[in-house]
Amino acid sequence: MTRVRTLFGIALIMGLNAMLTSMPAAAKSGGIKFAPDYSDMRGFNYNPISAKNGDDKWISYNHAEVDRDMGYAERLNLNAVRMFLSYKAWLADRAGYDQKLKDFTRTAFAHHIGVMFVVVGGPQGMMPDLFEESGKPKLREYAQDLARAVGSEPGLSMWDAANEPDWVHPPAALPNTNQPQRIKAARFMAQALKEFDRNTPITIGCMMLDCTQETADVVDVLSHHDYSQTRAQIDADIVRAQKMSADLKKPAINSEMACVGRANPYDIELEEHNKAHMGWMIWELMIAQYWGNVHGILYANGTVRDPSIVAALFGFYRNRGRDIVMEQSDREGITSGVLQDAQKWIANPSPDWFDGMVIAETEANTLEAAQLVSMRDLPTRKVELLRAAPPNIPALRLLIQQFSDELAANAIPGETPLHRYYTPHVPH
Repeated sequence: MTRVRTLFGIALIMGLNAMLTSMPAAAKSGGIKFAPDYSDMRGFNYNPISAKNGDDKWISYNHAEVDRDMGYAERLNLNAVRMFLSYKAWLADRAGYDQKLKDFTRTAFAHHIGVMFVVVGGPQGMMPDLFEESGKPKLREYAQDLARAVGSEPGLSMWDAANEPDWVHPPAALPNTNQPQRIKAARFMAQALKEFDRNTPITIGCMMLDCTQETADVVDVLSHHDYSQTRAQIDADIVRAQKMSADLKKPAINSEMACVGRANPYDIELEEHNKAHMGWMIWELMIAQYWGNVHGILYANGTVRDPSIVAALFGFYRNRGRDIVMEQSDREGITSGVLQDAQKWIANPSPDWFDGMVIAETEANTLEAAQLVSMRDLPTRKVELLRAAPPNIPALRLLIQQFSDELAANAIPGETPLHRYYTPHVPH
């Protein structure tokens, strides 16, 4: 009996091992320091929706909001957050600021999310003499206080010494650029952080890979940003970053990517980086105030702007190949039937509000389910906004006509409307 149990145990372990090796690797929890590579990094840049700007998110820090949003990130299987600091907020209240940093780090870590703090932002957010010799003691003092505040926190996984020091305002008028000074300040801050915190890796979030190469000697992790317009451009950056990583024997990550306003879809960026096994951080988790019209996944209530982004976070991507199956909304006469109902309702001089809303919702659901229209302003949203207001027959007539016009091309001529057999009478 003992031998049978032993053999069964061995078989069970072998089976579990085989199953686990065939499964995609799960993302590590946050707080990993000095990893040999960060290919499993699934990160996001973070700005709370309530924050008016980069300083306000620390001045008006809201623990409950951070905890809620980190909970969303955990549900999305994300494991790293990149958070910009505020030198001005630190100057205004150093003790309070340090406590907020600790709270943020611990709150994120409680949701298995490691924290990367960006120390030096744009020059306008730092001391006026950032590029002068007189600014260096201030930078060192800031670095020392940050290290003292959260350097020993297990949730702190990385320091980003400076964000995009190679960025210049387009068009890059050469006489006005401060790029060399910004890179110099980034290198100085990287060295200061290393002086005060030898337990946390350092990176510099460069905009371009030339900057990554230029600052490689003062960092532990190579970092760049990508907002390319084609897959070929995205892949070229990944290949170059990975070659640089191999040559310099330092891990590489992408700490900013994805923007709907730059021909740079989230799902494509995620697909290409996942295929290349390169760690990434999207910009950004929440649909926040400043960047919300071109960035962000989630609203405050946890609803999403674009489900394809969420699908891509879990490794499922849009089919852009030859083997797609086009939806046919009128296969069983549903479209033909609702179009008939719609025209009768529109022609009625005294139409019933409730019946019209049923028609509008049916048309809206058909348009969305078969992906027949743009989804940036959902047809069902238009219906719900109309339903929430006092009855407005002219507005409803216009909406039904709009939906009918969009559906008409998808009706099959001569199709028997079978929708009445599928849809029972809806009581008022």
